[in-house]
Amino acid sequence: MSTDLIEIHFSLNGERKTIEVKPYHTLAQVLRDQLDLTGTKLCCEEGECGACTVILNEKAVTSCIVLAPEINGCELKTIEGLVQDGELDPVQEAFIEKGAVQCGYCIPGMIMSAKALLQENNDPCEADIREALAGNLCRCAGYYRIIDAVTSAGKQIREANAAKS
Repeated sequence: MSTDLIEIHFSLNGERKTIEVKPYHTLAQVLRDQLDLTGTKLCCEEGECGACTVILNEKAVTSCIVLAPEINGCELKTIEGLVQDGELDPVQEAFIEKGAVQCGYCIPGMIMSAKALLQENNDPCEADIREALAGNLCRCAGYYRIIDAVTSAGKQIREANAAKS
């Protein structure tokens, strides 16, 4: 291992990974440039817009302000990890069905923030949804459809859970 690289071990979308990273690279840089996971978008690079949101240890985080070495030993989920057995996640389905996808640039981050919320609370009120998405900016101003999509996804998740019981 080179002296300017740090070896990190983590779970990425359910798969164990060991990679070497530069100590000053952000998680967003590593995801996009080193792991070729380009669903995580880079925009402000200051943690203000939410385009780079991923789920780290069950919490939504802006990956542009997380240093890559900080994820050592963590569980990480990206937008690419939501598809299971070729099926879209209920959150992804709801965004499509409700027309919440406009230009699409902010959508991966929005979906990841919504996913983190719905993992914690699958029956959120509108205020809960607004709070969970407060760190995600949509320049196309599709917020009403996005809120509707999150509400719909929560309903789908509750119905799926009830069917399993």
